[in-house]
Amino acid sequence: MFIIKKLAINTSERQQALQAVANIEALVQPHDAWTEQTLAEMLAQDSMHMLIVYKQEDKADNNKVIGYCLYQVIFEQAEILRIGTHPDYQRQGIASQIIDKLHEVLQSNQVENLLLEVRADNHAAIALYEKQAFAAIHRRKGYYKSPNQSAVDALIMQHVYGE
Repeated sequence: MFIIKKLAINTSERQQALQAVANIEALVQPHDAWTEQTLAEMLAQDSMHMLIVYKQEDKADNNKVIGYCLYQVIFEQAEILRIGTHPDYQRQGIASQIIDKLHEVLQSNQVENLLLEVRADNHAAIALYEKQAFAAIHRRKGYYKSPNQSAVDALIMQHVYGE
């Protein structure tokens, strides 16, 4: 059973969740992982929020962080900055559930559209976003650069609420 909720304000639970997210980042974004400190600094801004996916363990107080979504809301526009699922739990619909929950949260806050950026060669993510009614609205040519590899375009995708 999975639970998706906003990041706790309680400092010890918050710190544990951020460390778990940083650990997942290191696995799913090995060349560009955000650290616990980076995440904490981002979340210090009023416009930043995070949804956490917990897997319920046997004991009620021992939930395991298995996914997350860091997003920003500025007036009626939101943007997903980071989203990830622990590799052991990928391909189980968790990312879709995170986005569904995010849609609920954003619509209740009168957000009009949601943006995200994705590597043009990340076909699995693009397919997920298209299923979630995102459409590509812009392409940044050669945005992602890695040593000894050709540059990869970034796609800007948008979900518009109320259409």
